[in-house]
Amino acid sequence: MPELPEVETVRRTLNQLITGKEIARVTVHLPRILQRPREAELFDAVLTGQTVRTVERRGKFLRILLDQSVLVSHLRMEGRYGLYRADEPIEKHTHVIFHFTDGTELRYKDVRQFGTMHLFDPGEEFTLPPLMKLGLEPLDEAFTFESFEAKLGKRSTKIKPFLLNQEYVVGIGNIYVDEALHMAGIHPEREIQSLKKEEKRRLHEAIVVTLSEAVEAGGSSIKSYVNGQGEMGMFQHQLKVYGRKAEACHRCGHVIEKSVVGGRGTHYCAKCQPLKAKRLHKDT
Repeated sequence: MPELPEVETVRRTLNQLITGKEIARVTVHLPRILQRPREAELFDAVLTGQTVRTVERRGKFLRILLDQSVLVSHLRMEGRYGLYRADEPIEKHTHVIFHFTDGTELRYKDVRQFGTMHLFDPGEEFTLPPLMKLGLEPLDEAFTFESFEAKLGKRSTKIKPFLLNQEYVVGIGNIYVDEALHMAGIHPEREIQSLKKEEKRRLHEAIVVTLSEAVEAGGSSIKSYVNGQGEMGMFQHQLKVYGRKAEACHRCGHVIEKSVVGGRGTHYCAKCQPLKAKRLHKDT
């Protein structure tokens, strides 16, 4: 599933490709993609004649801002956008087509058919699902150590499931949680209440650094991810633990292990990321 770096890369690409284009009409081949409104005819009627002003992101969601509406789109597992000429053949699994007045088309393709689209009046999207309960944005200036520490609290929850919960911190999926925890030297099964302040500070920094580097690399193309121009991300070549089971840790040489934490496949180095917090012993 595309995570924050991949969605941010798609956002940047779409901003270059479709900003300023006017929608002539919308064709919907798979109505269940539409969540609000659910009627394809109404979806088309509302969007026809509107111009794309900019494309923004909230967590793993794209926010396409138009003259009078905001289109909130989630790519789910394999959704992707691409800009085509109107005379180009339509590929299989293309479910929604935004026809522009300049003869180009923004096409939404989704093999798994799990993607969603919600249409709102400007500002309304933050007061209703799916955006209303989203947590801190890890690449936003408001994501300070203090705000992150406040979210962590004194919970007995394991740190990895906490980081995957979009109501606390948004956009960090399985790949980047594993990478950030490794960078911070924290075992994914450590309980939050066991973390020392310095460990929390390291984790906060690791989240920002990992996601920032991934965005600059265009995300990770682990499976089928490409950006709006069909280009693959390159961050998968920088992964330290994710997908490297039984390989040597780049930091210490210990074998990378894989287990299941919170129902998700989890990669870590047991030497760099000990399960029990190290205790400081005073000399007697």
